[in-house]
Amino acid sequence: MKNREQLGLSRRWVLKVGSALVTDEGRGLDRAAIDRWVDQVAQLRQQAVDVILVSSGSVAEGMKRLSWARRPRAIHELQAAAAVGQMGLVQAYESSFQRHGLQTAQVLLTHEDLADRQRYLNARTTLRTLLQLGVVPVINENDTVATEEIRFGDNDTLAALVANLVEADLLIILTDQEGLFDRDPRQHRNAKLIREGRAGDPAFDAMASGGAGSLGRGGMSTKVQAAARAARSGTSTVIASGRAENVLLEVAAGAAPGTLLRATSESLAARKQWLAGRLKIKGRLHLDAGAARSVCQSGRSLLAVGVTRVEGSFQRGDLVACVGADGRDVARGLVNYDAEEARKIMGQPSDRIEALLGYVDEPELIHRDDMVVL
Repeated sequence: MKNREQLGLSRRWVLKVGSALVTDEGRGLDRAAIDRWVDQVAQLRQQAVDVILVSSGSVAEGMKRLSWARRPRAIHELQAAAAVGQMGLVQAYESSFQRHGLQTAQVLLTHEDLADRQRYLNARTTLRTLLQLGVVPVINENDTVATEEIRFGDNDTLAALVANLVEADLLIILTDQEGLFDRDPRQHRNAKLIREGRAGDPAFDAMASGGAGSLGRGGMSTKVQAAARAARSGTSTVIASGRAENVLLEVAAGAAPGTLLRATSESLAARKQWLAGRLKIKGRLHLDAGAARSVCQSGRSLLAVGVTRVEGSFQRGDLVACVGADGRDVARGLVNYDAEEARKIMGQPSDRIEALLGYVDEPELIHRDDMVVL
């Protein structure tokens, strides 16, 4: 558990910058602001801090170049705007980093890239290699090919998954707010800044505003959720104002402006981080109280005898959620039987599987090595 002073000792950071900051509220790329952040990243590199940059702004910049006043809703128009805007976004970062003699690399990702195990490992290897070569990766969601089914939905989530991918020490989310407040400061003048807390604390979900600006897809709520995701790899999160002077250098000095959400639990094993980070599930298995305790408290595999209901249509090897008696997801994992087979064997002991199906692949519905408790 890192406190504020220890944050400066962290050596691998993921830095996320939102659309409103990058494009000066949609008026076009704010090159002066980009230069300020890049100047700080260059100084961090001199302190042996590796930085991976996750930058929004391609759609907003594309809108500016296409003279669109409002963010389109049609997916093909969003993809077109992203394709146009990505050119300017990458060019701006490359030019700014070149002032410091630093090379950059463009990395575009979709959810499918991180949901597929082999592509996930390839992305991790590529990012680690870039860092070893002294290159600054600049990551964005691949909006030009993403569809509603596979898109991350916001770059806060993408940044958290990248933090898991590279096992970052720290995730910094720069926003147009000073940090997380106990209520929306735009509507309540007496709102108080939350200086420090635990990532994943349910109380913060209630505090966070679900609203987003006209340019981005996220809000403070997505930032709180991103902090909880990042904590799975032992990554603490700082949410701070991107307009504050030398904000990154203050973090490196241990000042940690804004809100620090600490990762208080142990880091998950790499494979289980991948499981936890997958956003799309294909079905749900409802568990009785005994099965839920066995999975969550004892770390055991899920057996068919503990399942009371099966939802969805899934195949062997798909990701499914395990649901407790209160209706909340308690775990997720890769299932050993398809949905039709699971319905036939649910509530039955493992030694009945062969009699019910005519064969037996595995005695468990989900093996504990293929499961992560939420």
